Amino acid sequence: MRILGIEGTAWAASASVFETPDPARVTDDDHVFIETDAYAPDSGGIHPREAAEHMGEAIPTVVETAIEHAHERAAAGGASDAGGSDPPIDAVAFARGPGLGPCLRIVATAARAVAQRLDVPLVGVNHMVAHLEVGRHRSGFDSPVCLNASGANAHILGYRNGRYRVLGETMDTGVGNAIDKFTRHIGWSHPGGPKVEQHARDGEYHELPYVVKGMDFSFSGIMSAAKQAVDDGVPVDDVCRGMEETIFAMLTEVSERALSLTGADELVLGGGVGQNNRLQRMLGEMCEQRGAKFYAPENRFLRDNAGMIAMLGAKMYAAGDTIAIEDSRIDSNFRPDEVAVTWRGTEESVDSYRAADDEVQGAEATVRFDGDRVVKERVPRSYRHPTLDERLRIERTRQEARLTSEARRNGVPTPLVREVDPQEARIVFQRVGDADLREGLSESRVTNVGRWLARIHNAGFVHGDPTTRNVRVGSWDRQGDRTFLIDFGLGYYTQEAEDHAMDLHVLAQSLAGTADDPETLLSAAEDAYRTESDHADSVFASLDDIEGRGRYQ
Repeated sequence: MRILGIEGTAWAASASVFETPDPARVTDDDHVFIETDAYAPDSGGIHPREAAEHMGEAIPTVVETAIEHAHERAAAGGASDAGGSDPPIDAVAFARGPGLGPCLRIVATAARAVAQRLDVPLVGVNHMVAHLEVGRHRSGFDSPVCLNASGANAHILGYRNGRYRVLGETMDTGVGNAIDKFTRHIGWSHPGGPKVEQHARDGEYHELPYVVKGMDFSFSGIMSAAKQAVDDGVPVDDVCRGMEETIFAMLTEVSERALSLTGADELVLGGGVGQNNRLQRMLGEMCEQRGAKFYAPENRFLRDNAGMIAMLGAKMYAAGDTIAIEDSRIDSNFRPDEVAVTWRGTEESVDSYRAADDEVQGAEATVRFDGDRVVKERVPRSYRHPTLDERLRIERTRQEARLTSEARRNGVPTPLVREVDPQEARIVFQRVGDADLREGLSESRVTNVGRWLARIHNAGFVHGDPTTRNVRVGSWDRQGDRTFLIDFGLGYYTQEAEDHAMDLHVLAQSLAGTADDPETLLSAAEDAYRTESDHADSVFASLDDIEGRGRYQ
């Protein structure tokens, strides 16, 4: 099978030929040819009009170069010669989105023209899914958690029930764009990421805001603080070091949270920011510490490229997933969780969680069961800078003890706090429940979660990470089906409706990643929340805004 891929979502006018005897797995006979002409703005960031002009000029050239290469491969394989009548490719795959609309339209027009000229099928590929599928394909992993760290986007993804589910994502801007905003502020040219990486090597750690909400994250506050630090005279190298240590620790932490939630033991990296050596080292150390496998593709498959489009196009073509010319319009807001994954079995799943007997390795702590006691220790994370790691472990331990007791005083079932040692990042709790919620999902239990979240929000604080692993459930007794909230380590005091809405957003994402019928369960939780909440209307208005922000709007 030989597939032509065409990519051009923003800056990379790229075409590729992917040739393989079996698109379902990596073989020694796989062949990838990539021709790319990158757009480099004279100053500032990407200018959509200039990017489209570059795409219009460069796409015909890179596509014709790739087609010539396909003819050469076909001739060498005996299928035809360079001037033969048989088409040198089986299909044309192109990036439908997400990306800049003018650039995507140029790529789609070229793909349609080639498909019609050679009389071969057309395959429409999601750019973000291609980023993760190239890592999954080349690693040989079965069903990994996927971190996409690119310019305009940042996601944590896992496959379940025929789609890639978004387990976490940026709530404002993509990681690459955030870094570029900082570098433009200090007068550096695009792209800013490699320049920050270079300067960070000579800098000392400078503290910046650290924002993780469940498996979601935000970069706007970090960028504002970084710009202000430079304006206040902090050495640029130190600010760059602080940015890398902060941003990449956040991405690594949410990746670990996704591994913990799903029980997966494989992680793949995708996206142009994934070329950063410090990020790769952090992810590798985290996976090694928890006994998971990590894979980062070579750089040519991390930055935007047509190779990944052609690879995924081959899988889709083999599954019969082609698209008619009249249906091949682009979608600049094409989300990965909107893609029907036809090339994988519905029985496959990132969800491989198994309950442990006496010890559980969570996202940031080890939990040991000792009779009627639970001993939780936030063990040091070697991937984080020691100063940052110590601060987070102490702060979260104190906050967890405080808010667990506060929730209990407000009528929410939680474990009793028996001992606290913030300096050792250690808490001893009463043991509650028989299992995590994810092992016994039901409407009644999820209804309780919605009710408990409303109660703590009424009291003026949030849980911060209400996933199906941070709820314990027990069997029926005279008090009913017992449902306990645990792990308030990411919680904080706030009266803001948006902060309260984030708790519901995190719950929704965890249900999508662990439940067979997440919509029904989430509806039950939201109904209970509306009944119990003192300010449900403002919370759900904020929730709509949050979900819109996460959808590239």
